Amino acid sequence: MGPLRRSPDYRWLYAGQFSSAMARQMTVVAAPYQVFVLTGSSLAVGLLGLAQLAPLLAVSLVGGAVADAVDRRRLLLVMQGLLGVTALGLAVNAAVAAPRVWPVFALSALNAGFSGIDSPTRNAVIPALLERDDLPAAYALNQTLSTVAHAVGPMLGGLVIARASLTAAYGLEAAGFVIAAFNMMPIRSLPPVGGSRRVAMASILEGLRFLRSRRLLQACFVIDLNAMVFGMPRALFPALGTEVFGGDAATVGFLYAAPGTGAMVGAVTAGWVGAVRRQGRAVILAVVVWGAAIAMFGLTSWLPLALILLGVAGAADVVSAVFRNTILQLSVPDGLRGRLSAIHVAVVGGGPRLGDFEAGTVAAIASPRVSVVSGGLVCVIGTLVIARLMPELVRYVHPPQAAPEPAA
Repeated sequence: MGPLRRSPDYRWLYAGQFSSAMARQMTVVAAPYQVFVLTGSSLAVGLLGLAQLAPLLAVSLVGGAVADAVDRRRLLLVMQGLLGVTALGLAVNAAVAAPRVWPVFALSALNAGFSGIDSPTRNAVIPALLERDDLPAAYALNQTLSTVAHAVGPMLGGLVIARASLTAAYGLEAAGFVIAAFNMMPIRSLPPVGGSRRVAMASILEGLRFLRSRRLLQACFVIDLNAMVFGMPRALFPALGTEVFGGDAATVGFLYAAPGTGAMVGAVTAGWVGAVRRQGRAVILAVVVWGAAIAMFGLTSWLPLALILLGVAGAADVVSAVFRNTILQLSVPDGLRGRLSAIHVAVVGGGPRLGDFEAGTVAAIASPRVSVVSGGLVCVIGTLVIARLMPELVRYVHPPQAAPEPAA
């Protein structure tokens, strides 16, 4: 809790992040559930994730360059407003007598694009608000915030949909972004290091060149892609919740919330992570546990056990995320943090969306169960292959006072 005590600006950012994260988790349940209700197809739910991928990837790279070129506080405020507008659009579509599928796809894609600017900006802001020694604790706090939102948000979203309506869920999402904007207003101005600069392709390429020269960072991104593409069955939750487990929107919400609940427990009990020096090996072990838990989840028909296994997967994921984020932020100079955080957001956000498409496609060809089990097993095998081919991650030992690497 040290960073929250020592930095008022970080406290305001943290409060804004919580409101924004809770708002976002409403759509995580509401949009896929609405698409499944309207189409009855897990493949359509998977295509919803794919529709969000292109704007997320395209905008996040530009968004990282923007975050390094303009006042980051002002950019955060603008993004909360634009995200709120997409939520209002979804609420209007859900409120009409005959909701259409295409607005859900279009507005979800816009939401993903705006998130591609918002997320790297928030990540890049943190080192400017805190002393370097506070960063590991701050990232653990941020992971706790994220996991609480992932645990409570989907559960709340599912209950709101089941007891009220999709319109109410989307409306709460819009309100969350408004609250986030008000929370972030007191933060001091955060101009770019060295003054404002023009956003250009050369600036974006500079970040990509830096990543190309750092195999350790590449390994962090690749291993996360492996876990999310093959071991993230969230596109199947509407089908599994309503057909396999015989529930309703609330059950679907519980499935979405279970990994976040496990991650929340993992984050709250993660005080030990500061003592871990072989952080690369910890990432590998955590991803193996994630894949194995997902595979076992696909084999059960008992909802309580299914939720426990998803919770175990979520706890493993939070351990991996804390270490990967620490490696990223401490290996990148401040002038490149926005661009490298953007690539990180593209991986973290794009991987699950590719995973939605992969899971939906395999489910359409075989079955939801086959999709989940095969994906978990491929995740485990892929992790071992990555560890073999990219030994920089296996060998990485976190030094107590490692200095950021200079830009290439």
